[in-house]
Amino acid sequence: MRIFRDPLGSEEPPRGSVLSIGNFDGVHLGHQAVLRHVVGRAAELGVPAAAMTLDPHPIKLLRPRQAPRLLTTLEQRIELIARTGIEATMVIPFTHRLARMPAENFVTDILVDRLAVREVYIGANFRFGADRGGDVEMLVRMGERLGFTAAASPIVEAAGGVVSSTRVREAVADGRVEEAAALLGRFEFIDGSVLEGKRLGRKLGFPTLNIEVGNELHPGSGVYITAVNIPSFHRTFASVTNIGTRPTVYENSILTIETHLLDFNADVYREPVRLFFLRRVRDEISFPSTVQLMARIRQDVEATRLFFLQRPVESLELITP
Repeated sequence: MRIFRDPLGSEEPPRGSVLSIGNFDGVHLGHQAVLRHVVGRAAELGVPAAAMTLDPHPIKLLRPRQAPRLLTTLEQRIELIARTGIEATMVIPFTHRLARMPAENFVTDILVDRLAVREVYIGANFRFGADRGGDVEMLVRMGERLGFTAAASPIVEAAGGVVSSTRVREAVADGRVEEAAALLGRFEFIDGSVLEGKRLGRKLGFPTLNIEVGNELHPGSGVYITAVNIPSFHRTFASVTNIGTRPTVYENSILTIETHLLDFNADVYREPVRLFFLRRVRDEISFPSTVQLMARIRQDVEATRLFFLQRPVESLELITP
């Protein structure tokens, strides 16, 4: 997939494409449906299949205090879009100047003059242009006059409701990672790097990787069955992860993400990792003593071993770098 990071400036993006426009945070099942529809329509017409996404998220620029914590980084978003078969992704730098552009100008100057689009698909609730003046109905009307086709993206339902980035964010933040997976069509994951911690886990008999996270949003406090991909090892390892403040050992501790890999004891400090969340085990608990804490950790590790006996890590469909 080709990536255009300055498609309105020095770069020459593809013309005559079938295009979907959106923020695509999480690239969930709804996003995947419209992007694959774009790929199919482009193949039928013999033209490029393209996606346009905005960076940063418009709310971060216009109303930063109301901005949601995003599920995916820009690079993760691009990676997930590529998996749908899209041939070109245009990353539009979202600036105050672009925010002030009237919706009609966005259509004529960018979609028609710059890109000469054949077809355009956006979410039913997606708005663009100054004062959010552009929507599907405007695109349809202008397309009829200017020579392109426009339509709303299909509505996709899963896990008892309409799939949306907001719904996925709520599930992830609450630690409902299995629900999030049902909405994403994949396991929730975060990228980060391994920090050198205080080696508390090693002292307790369960050495851990202390992960500094690159994602804005990660699952809420608790214990999770996870899998860790370490690119330098070209492998993914079964693991159990605690997210929380370690209340049994510390008072007023900062929140940490600590992952214990089963049957693994190598030094991977400062290395990048990708952490997949497979199942929530329990809430974080403050135990009366470290002895009771260690006993519960043993139970968590055994539950994790049982999970992977039934579902070996090699059999899982994970998105690895």
